[in-house]
Amino acid sequence: MPHPLDAAAVRTWCALALQALGRERERIDAINVYPVADGDTGTNLYLTAESAARAVEAAFDGHGASGTEPGLADAVGAMAHGALIGARGNSGTILAQLLRGMAEVLGEGSVDGDPGAAAALKRALRRAAESTYEAVAHPVEGTVLTVATVAAEAAGRADGSPAAVARAAYEGARTALEATPGQLAVLGRAGVVDAGGCGLVAVLGALAGALSGEVPTAAIAVRPDAPVRADASVRPDAPLGPDASVRLDASAPVPGGCPAADGHAPEPEGPHGGDGDPDGPAFEVIYLLEADDAAVARLRARLDGLGDSLVVVGGDGLWNVHVHVDDAGAAVEAGIEAGRPYRIRITHFGTADGGRAARRREAEPAARAVVAVVPGDGLAGLCAEAGATAVTVRPGEPPASGELVQAIRQAHAREVMLLPNDPELRHTAAAAAEQARTEGVRVALIPTRAAVQGIAALAVHEPARSFDEDVVAMTSAAGATRYAELAVAERQSWTMAGVCQAGDVLGLIDGDVAVIGSDLAATAATVLDRMLSAGGEMVTFVLGAEFPAALAERLERHVRERHLAVDTVVYEGGQRGAPLLIGVE
Repeated sequence: MPHPLDAAAVRTWCALALQALGRERERIDAINVYPVADGDTGTNLYLTAESAARAVEAAFDGHGASGTEPGLADAVGAMAHGALIGARGNSGTILAQLLRGMAEVLGEGSVDGDPGAAAALKRALRRAAESTYEAVAHPVEGTVLTVATVAAEAAGRADGSPAAVARAAYEGARTALEATPGQLAVLGRAGVVDAGGCGLVAVLGALAGALSGEVPTAAIAVRPDAPVRADASVRPDAPLGPDASVRLDASAPVPGGCPAADGHAPEPEGPHGGDGDPDGPAFEVIYLLEADDAAVARLRARLDGLGDSLVVVGGDGLWNVHVHVDDAGAAVEAGIEAGRPYRIRITHFGTADGGRAARRREAEPAARAVVAVVPGDGLAGLCAEAGATAVTVRPGEPPASGELVQAIRQAHAREVMLLPNDPELRHTAAAAAEQARTEGVRVALIPTRAAVQGIAALAVHEPARSFDEDVVAMTSAAGATRYAELAVAERQSWTMAGVCQAGDVLGLIDGDVAVIGSDLAATAATVLDRMLSAGGEMVTFVLGAEFPAALAERLERHVRERHLAVDTVVYEGGQRGAPLLIGVE
C-alpha cells in the first residue's frame, strides 16, 4: 500500500538507502573507474548515506524529547545536512547536493499527506538534478549527473501518487545507467556502468520502496549498531526508534545490482579515470567550509585553476568542497582565504587501484595505536603529538561508525585502543570496533565519557605492555578522572540545579548540571571547588576556541591558593560549544 510523503517516509528512505548501499558497496567499488579509478565510490556513498541517516534519527530523537514528531521539512532538511557534513569523495559530495536540491523544494511548505505531494516530489527531483550541474565545475554526461536528469524527466511524466513518481524515477535511472557505457568512453573501454549512477539507482530504489511499501529483501537496522530481529515488523511506516529494526518483505522486488557492463570487474588502464593519464592530479582534497556566497564564488574560480573534479555543494554559510589537485596545500590555503575550513581530508591516489597496491607494499602495521574522538583542533594536535589518530568533531555533528572505522584503518595497527570520549558515541564506537574486528584488527573500546578522560587514558598508554594490561591501565586512568564542562544555556529549561535562563552559564559535573551562574570565571571556580572537595591531585583545563587566556590564569591561581598540592595543566583545545572542559584526577 502506498505511503504518504512525510517525515516517517524520509526516515524509512534513509534506512533502506543505507541497506541498499551496504549491499552494493563492494560491487560499486569494483566498477569505479571515473573520474578516478580509486575503488571507493561505493564506500563513499555508504558513509555519506550513513551520516544522513544519523541526522534524521537525531531529528526524531530531538522531537521525541518534547513529545512531538518532525515534519517533512525537518526530516529532509536533516537528511540533506547530514549528507553535507558527512559527504565523502566525489560521489558522496554529489549525493549530498542531490539531497539538498530535494530538500529545497520539499521544505518549502507543508507537503505531508497533501494531494500535491506527487507534484512536489517531481519538482524536488528536477531541482536535485539541476543543482548537481550547478555544483560541478565541468559536468560530464554519462555520469551520475545524466542518471539524475533522466530520472527526473521520467518522474515528471508519471501520474498518480508519490510512490508512482518515485517508481518512475527509479526505472528511469536504471535505463539511464545502462546507457552510460555508450556515453562516456572510459566506461565503455572498461566495460562498466557509471559507479556513481549505480549508487543513485540504489538510493532511488530505496525511495520507491519507502513510498510504495515494496522494499528490497533483507533485514536492516535504522542505525548501523542497532540489533536486527528476524521477527521484526514488516511495515515501512511503523515507528522506528533508536533501537528498532525492520524485516523487509521477501516478496518485494529487489532493485537491480551494479554489475560490470560485460559481466566482469574492470581492469583500470590508469590512475585517473582509467584513461591512462599518468599526469592527472595526485591528491583528493575535501573539507567543510564556513564562508559566505561571494567568498565561495571566488574559491570555485581559484580551485578550478588548481585541479579538476571540482564539486562545491551547500549553502547558508556551510559548504562541502571537493577537488583533485597536485598541490594539496594550495587547495587548503584557498579554503582558509575564503573562510574557515575544517574536517580536512587529503588522500593520495597513489596507484590505479586507489592505493591498495601501495598499501600492500608498505611496512608492516604498527603493533598498537590509539584512535580518539576529540571536539577541537587543539586536542587533535595533542593526540597527533602523542602518536594517536584523532577524529575531530563539532557540536551536533557526531561521527558515523564508518568514519571511526576509517580512522582505525588509517592508524594501520594490529591492535587499536578506541577512545569515544562521549557517552552518546558508545553504540557508534561499538559498531565501529566490531567492524574493524572483522577486518582482523584487535580493538579495545575504552569507556571514556569526556575528552579529559581520553587525555588521562592517553597519558598512561604504553604499547610495550601486553594488550590486556594496557586496556586495564587506560580504563583505570579514565575512570579515576572526574570531568566537568561549562556551557551557555540556549533557552530556559529545567535542570538538576534548578531553572536556567537563556544566556546563563551552566557548570556540568559528570554530565549533569550542578551549577547555574552568570559569569564564566565564577561558575568555573564553583565547579572546581565542588570537584576538589572530594580530593584530587591534578586539574586539567581544556580551553574552548573563545575562552580568554586571562581567565585560565585566574583559575590556575584559584587552584594554587585554595587547594594546596594540586597541580594544574592547561591545553588549548579549540573546541566550540563548551568554553571550558575540566578534568580532576
